[in-house]
Amino acid sequence: MKVSTRGDYAARALLSLALHGDDRPTSVKEIAERTGLPQPYLEQILLAVKGAGLVRSKRGVGGGYVLARPPEEITLADILAAVDGPLTTLMEAHDHCEGHCVLQEVWVGVSDEMRRHLEGYTLADLVDRTRIGHPDAV
Repeated sequence: MKVSTRGDYAARALLSLALHGDDRPTSVKEIAERTGLPQPYLEQILLAVKGAGLVRSKRGVGGGYVLARPPEEITLADILAAVDGPLTTLMEAHDHCEGHCVLQEVWVGVSDEMRRHLEGYTLADLVDRTRIGHPDAV
């Protein structure tokens, strides 16, 4: 399974907030510059993760985004679900076409396994891994 561009960008944006998490709001422009992501698209993505309660925003001078919860409490599964919807494939009504039931069971199993795997990574884990692999990352 492939992570969507929205999911990848959301994870990169929130990881940037976690890496620079000094309780000072970070502007969309700063996040875009740090991550190399396009600012207009990033604004849409941040609105989606804000709606899911993963970030908070502050308006005005010195405004921007901060994580709404500690990095230890935000998983990759949370981030992807915020921008792409639930990570579980639902069982559809069987159309009794050859093999459809069996394939549906496989897709659900793969989806559940991916969700469990992504739930195992928090932003705090990713911050630690980034700093080990790139000690100069703030």
